[in-house]
Amino acid sequence: MDKSYQVIVIGAGAAGLMCGATAAAKGKKVLVLDHANKMAKKVLMSGGGRCNFTNLYVEPDNFLSHNPHFCKSALSRYTQWDFISLVEKHGIDYYEKTLGQLFCKTSSKEIRDLLQKECQHAGASIQLKCEVNTIEPIEPTEENPSRFKLTTNIGEVDCNSLVIATGGLSIPTMGATGFGYQVAQQFGHKIYPTRAGLTPLTFSGKQLEEFKSLAGNSIEAMVSCKDQSFKEAILFTHKGLSGPAILQISNYWLPGEPIHINLMPNVDIDSWLAKNRAGHPELSLKNCLAKVFSQAVASYFCQLLGINCKLKQLDHKQTAQVVELLANWTIYPSGLEGYRVAEVTLGGVDTSEISSKTFESKRQPGLFFIGEVLDVTGHLGGFNFQWAWASGHAAGSSL
Repeated sequence: MDKSYQVIVIGAGAAGLMCGATAAAKGKKVLVLDHANKMAKKVLMSGGGRCNFTNLYVEPDNFLSHNPHFCKSALSRYTQWDFISLVEKHGIDYYEKTLGQLFCKTSSKEIRDLLQKECQHAGASIQLKCEVNTIEPIEPTEENPSRFKLTTNIGEVDCNSLVIATGGLSIPTMGATGFGYQVAQQFGHKIYPTRAGLTPLTFSGKQLEEFKSLAGNSIEAMVSCKDQSFKEAILFTHKGLSGPAILQISNYWLPGEPIHINLMPNVDIDSWLAKNRAGHPELSLKNCLAKVFSQAVASYFCQLLGINCKLKQLDHKQTAQVVELLANWTIYPSGLEGYRVAEVTLGGVDTSEISSKTFESKRQPGLFFIGEVLDVTGHLGGFNFQWAWASGHAAGSSL
């Protein structure tokens, strides 16, 4: 490992590798380093091992931030189509799963290999098992234009531009730490409080015991919290509820708030119930619900209602109760499963002191922040990777 570089990127994940390859392609001497023993660990585990690397329908509205306008510039300058072109250039086969989500047909290793090859081709060096102990700002001179000196477990290095691409706190077993936030605070940046995002909801007491008996059952539903709604699957688990719609709403839910679930979002429930009552008056409510849900789930909802008579026996009050439950099942989670399984970290470095064009700190010349460490979080479905590509490319292009 050489001692001096024009650019050092801390974090060999999606954003860091994209930034390193982009800067090196411009002729910069680049080092990408990481404390982990493997690069792009979250890339490797994402999408069930097939990496949901972007989405066909990327819009600024797919991102959460205290400054919703911050993401617009980078996303417009490096789009999903740009990354798809890169995937195609490397001969990677991919497919659309649902809702514009693009996955590798074979393995997420192909995206990791793409990033590694782009760095190698451009001449960016990658150093793993390298722990940064201290970062010290230094006064640049004509002889030595470096602005930062880093002490690491394998020696000292210095650089003119330092890029923090260390990610957030999600999935600590894969090496996630708060290092990036510590660097930001060292240089006077504000950090918005962090919390786990895209994570399952947990329940307690009697409701948890009931959910345990339903573990493995899934339902296509519309899940809402405050003014946000997502129509995808929900999944009963031994700890509560998961599935895409639940992960999405977890970004918006706060403890004590209700979550509303329309269990039949594609159906006029009043008309559906009336039609079944007219056509099958002898059918029990449970067996009617079992046309849509599993027997176990149908039985659970009948128990919640305290109703399981024949359809012809439903009075007006009971009919209204059935419709209300199916259209607006209201639940109160006890918490989140947390960082252990969270796909992202909400909050992070305040973007008001970061350039939306270059991603350079407005407080410390030569210091850049990209990817998940920033207060920008995407929805489930490839949006967080697209943010990594876009922010990494924007910073790398400006170096």
